[in-house]
Amino acid sequence: MSPRQTARDTRERDGFAYESTLGKMARVITGRYGVSVAFSPDGPRVEPGRIVIPDRAADEALDKDVLTGYLDLLAARAKHSSLAALAAQPAGVTADLAQAIEDRRVAVLLMQSYPGARWFLGALRAHAAREAERRWPRLHWRARFAWLVERALWKEAPTATEARSHSLTAALHAASELIDAARASRSSHESIERARAIVARVRALSAGGANNMMFTTQAAEDIETDRAAATFESFDDTFALDAPLAADGIQRDATERASARSSREAVGMGRSPLGAVALDEADTANGAVDRTRRGVAAARLPELSVPLATEFDVETDLTGAGEPAAWRTLRQAARADTAPLRDRLERALSADERIRWRREQERGEIDRAALAKLATSPGYRTPFRTMRAAKGRDVAVTLLLDRSGSMAGKKIELAQLCATALADALTQLSFECEVLGYSSVECAPMQALLERQRAAGTDLSRYNRFVERLDLKIYKRFGSPELSGLACIDCGYENPDGEALAWAAARLAEQRAARRILMVFSDGYPSTGDGDPRVLRTDLRARVAAIGARGIELVGVGVLTDAVESFYPHSVVVSRLAELPSTVLGVLSRMLLER
Repeated sequence: MSPRQTARDTRERDGFAYESTLGKMARVITGRYGVSVAFSPDGPRVEPGRIVIPDRAADEALDKDVLTGYLDLLAARAKHSSLAALAAQPAGVTADLAQAIEDRRVAVLLMQSYPGARWFLGALRAHAAREAERRWPRLHWRARFAWLVERALWKEAPTATEARSHSLTAALHAASELIDAARASRSSHESIERARAIVARVRALSAGGANNMMFTTQAAEDIETDRAAATFESFDDTFALDAPLAADGIQRDATERASARSSREAVGMGRSPLGAVALDEADTANGAVDRTRRGVAAARLPELSVPLATEFDVETDLTGAGEPAAWRTLRQAARADTAPLRDRLERALSADERIRWRREQERGEIDRAALAKLATSPGYRTPFRTMRAAKGRDVAVTLLLDRSGSMAGKKIELAQLCATALADALTQLSFECEVLGYSSVECAPMQALLERQRAAGTDLSRYNRFVERLDLKIYKRFGSPELSGLACIDCGYENPDGEALAWAAARLAEQRAARRILMVFSDGYPSTGDGDPRVLRTDLRARVAAIGARGIELVGVGVLTDAVESFYPHSVVVSRLAELPSTVLGVLSRMLLER
């Protein structure tokens, strides 16, 4: 009899009591009433309101421990993870590593609350090790690497078979300090960034011409052989976000791009200066590639603006913090300019939605057309109607404002008025929206850090932001109807557009919506006081391509400049400031009505 049939017969004999027990455990761990547990051969996974556990294992005693371990881990995911953020990652090694890092993070949180879970998670880890050993000969290099990273995260020693591949050993050695940092992940977004950092380091080995013989004196397979080269090419293919970069004439080998930290970490999701972590000195042991060679190789790669440190960056949430009188004045001025356009958009959306009713329903609101039938037919039980999901309003919109010093004066006033008009209209029309602003300002602690790094002889060639911290502000966040924070919009110093764009896109990607639109208001090219302008521009192009590949619709709004046309696939240039609110709302209205 097959293992699956054995497990199924056992459950049938027990009257599914074990499943009922698991269901109760899931509800206790997640703290959510109504969560159910199901068994399926295509598990494990977490669905809305349901945890799906794999339907397999031969030994009944082990089966229960392993299945309970699955339940514990999946319930911890449901409670502590941002499932949408993880699901939004393109399939590939980065997504696998992010899930492994996240699983260890949520497992630690679970064991802190329920120490007994350690036993069942241990059984699950032992089961996973047996499965990996059984499938090892058929696993791709990427899958083997992801498994060994997972083992390292749990501080499990690799088996003799797993340690036999010297290219894997070299890759793990190169990423060892990044794996250690991944154990300290404190959020789903930070887990994703840690995974990207690990993958970036491994890709650097291939891009820099290094091979595993540089890390060991033993006879070993060479990662520069045809087979290994093909492996690393497949490894690169998993970077779905990077594929569009070829259109810009940028090589797909993107060590610098993958090494650049997302601004999610830069603003407090991680609070760890991972972008500033240099290669560990152990990477150069036994004849590793020297710094000069890595610098030459990096010069041929796509360049992103990598900060020296991110722990000094600041994110400030000003939602609802504006002075009431100033906000009322601002809103009144905005509505005067855009009320006609908003009303036309409302009528268009309403006309589109009037036909979207499900009639003859047992629940919902009373359908007036069915009242006569209700009066004349005593057995009539479906006089209700329900509204279908309004397709036109399943959209999330982010407005991102350049707060650089060049925007001071009339520009920032009009940008504030425009953002107010758009946010007010979107909120009234039941669209999810967020208003963000960005700039960079000089930071004394970063200056001190730079001086210490220079004194220590650190190679700083890979960085492009040295003494300025990001100053990121949230004037109106998703999920809040409060708009008064828009009265706090002001100017800063410089504008590192690429990093700010990544931060805004990461926040937007968390929203559950059929469409996501990101509008960027800028009056020129990206700039920082100490950065290379050429790198800032390649950085912005790379991030625009990556964000567009994730399905986010980007629109650049040029405020008295056509610079946005050089970076954004869709752009509009406003040459007269007085036309800014009506022009931009007209563009957004057309996008919202598109099907």
